[in-house]
Amino acid sequence: MGDGHVVIGGSTGFIGRHLERKYRAEGREVVTISRTGADLGWADQAGIDAAVDGASLVVGLAGKSVSCRYTPANRALILSSRLDTTAALSTAIGRAAAPPRLWVNSSTATIYRHAEDRPQTEADGELGTGFSVEVAKAWEKALFADDLPATRRVALRTAIVLGDGGVLGPLRALARMGLGGTQLDGRWPVTRARRAAGTAHFPGARGGRQRFSWIHVDDVTGIIDFLEQHPELDGPVNAATPHPVVNRAFMAAVRRALGVRFGPPTPRWMLEIGAFGIRTETELILKSRWVLPGRLTTAGYAFRHPDLDEALRASGLGT
Repeated sequence: MGDGHVVIGGSTGFIGRHLERKYRAEGREVVTISRTGADLGWADQAGIDAAVDGASLVVGLAGKSVSCRYTPANRALILSSRLDTTAALSTAIGRAAAPPRLWVNSSTATIYRHAEDRPQTEADGELGTGFSVEVAKAWEKALFADDLPATRRVALRTAIVLGDGGVLGPLRALARMGLGGTQLDGRWPVTRARRAAGTAHFPGARGGRQRFSWIHVDDVTGIIDFLEQHPELDGPVNAATPHPVVNRAFMAAVRRALGVRFGPPTPRWMLEIGAFGIRTETELILKSRWVLPGRLTTAGYAFRHPDLDEALRASGLGT
C-alpha cells in the first residue's frame, strides 16, 4: 500500500465507487474527480494538478458508458470522455513536483479481436477492428503519450465486471421474467453507415459459444493493490478471470444463482429489437471475448473470485 493519497478520476462509476469505499475504509486519503458528485470536476485543471501532486496512486476510470446506441453523437462522447480525462491526468502528472509512482488507467478487453479459436493474452493477443477497438487503442495511446519518467503506467484491459450492480442488474430482471436463456448470434442486415462507422456486428459464434470473459469487482480493486506492490508490472495488463466461459454457460450460471429453472434461447433478431428498445448494442453480448490474465498469473496474483458460481453469489445475485 502506498504512503501518499489516492486520486480517483471517474469516481462515481461502478468501479470508482467500490475503490473509494475501500480506500477510505483502509484509512487512505482519497481525492475524487468526476463530472458531478466529486471533490473536483474535470474542468478544474488547476485543482487536478494540485490533487495529483504528491499522490502515491492515480486511478483513471472516466468515460461515457458504452451501453448506448452508437449514434454519431454517442460515439463522439464515448471517445472524447476517455481522451480528454486521460489528457487532464497526464497534464497534471507532467506538472507535478512530486509525481505519483503509479498511474492505473482503464482500458478494455474489447481491444482484442473476436476470438473463438484461442485465448488472447498481453503477449500474443491480436487487436481487433471496428469502433470499440479503435476507442480502446486511442485510450491507451493517450495514456502513454507524454514523457512521464517518474510515473509507472498501466493500461488495465478489463473484462466484463461482476458485482452488486452493473451488468448483473438487467440480467437478474431478464432471468426472473423467463428471458435468461442463451443469447444466440445470427444473420442481421447491416447498413452502409454502420459498416463505415465500424459499429456493425457480423455473425460470429454459433449456439451461444461466444466466450464471456469476466472479473469480479473485488478482483479489480485487488489487482490495483497488487500493481502497487509489483513495480515490475507496467504497460497493458489483462484484468480477467483465468476461467472464462461461453455465453450459454454464463446464462445457465445466472439462472442457477436465481433459482430459475429454464430460460429459452434468445435469437439474434430478438436481441436486436430488445437492444434498440433499451438503447444499447448487441456487440456487448455477441462478440466473443476470450481473454486470459497472462501477466497477472505469471506475477502470482491470486484471484479472490475465480469461480463463476461463487462470484455470482458474492455479487448478491441470489438475494
